[in-house]
Amino acid sequence: MTWRQILLLSCLSAVVLLTGLQKGTGASVGTRQVAGEEAQNGMKQIFMQESDASNFLKKRGKRSPKSQVEVNVENRQKLRADELRREYFEEQRNEFENFVEEQNDEQEERNREAVEQWRQWHYDGLYPSYLYNRHHI
Repeated sequence: MTWRQILLLSCLSAVVLLTGLQKGTGASVGTRQVAGEEAQNGMKQIFMQESDASNFLKKRGKRSPKSQVEVNVENRQKLRADELRREYFEEQRNEFENFVEEQNDEQEERNREAVEQWRQWHYDGLYPSYLYNRHHI
C-alpha cells in the first residue's frame, strides 16, 4: 500500500515540475523579430563595412614609415611614462629618507636616555652632576 502512495506522489511531483518548466521557458523566449533587430544592432556596433576595413588595412603597411602624427603620439606616451616612473621613484626615495630620519632620531633618543640613566646610577652624591663637574681650562 505504501509503495502505491510513493509512486503516486512521485508521478504527481514530476507532472507539476514539468508544467512549471514549460511555463518558465515559454516566458523567457522573445519574438524572433525583436531578437533579429537586436542582433543587427549588435553587428553594426561590432563590425565595420568592408570598404572601411580595407582602407584601414591599406593605410600603412608593416614596412612603411610611420607618419609624423604617429611618431609624435608615441613620443608623448614615452615621455608621460618616464615622468610617471620618475615621480614614483622620487616618492619612494622620499618615504625611505623620512623613515631613516625617524629611525636615527629614535636611536639618538634611546642613547641619550641610556647615558642619562647611567649617570644617575653612578652618581655618588659627593660631587655635582656631570654637567657641573667639567674641568675648565
